[in-house]
Amino acid sequence: MEISSDVWVAGLIRRAEIGGAFATVVKRGEARAGAVIVKAYDTSTRRARLYSEAFGMDGERRWIQPIESEFESELDAYIERQRRYDPDLWVVEIEDRQGRSFVEI
Repeated sequence: MEISSDVWVAGLIRRAEIGGAFATVVKRGEARAGAVIVKAYDTSTRRARLYSEAFGMDGERRWIQPIESEFESELDAYIERQRRYDPDLWVVEIEDRQGRSFVEI
């Protein structure tokens, strides 16, 4: 049985906080089955990366970088497009000195 999105996001935020990062939910999605996008911001280099949830053929959760850009505005535009397409989407932002996303890549 897959863990619900709200519980998974709460665990991600807790992992980030334990690791010394700041994490927040920017947009709450559907509690049970909403997809998740994580925006990891590296405070030392001032660069951000996106990680989007995907599922492998075996049903396991995987993380992909759906877009890469040196411009944070392009990442934000991608998130906005995804939110219009999927209103159940969760968006989590993590700020960390090492740029960690705290997701298993």
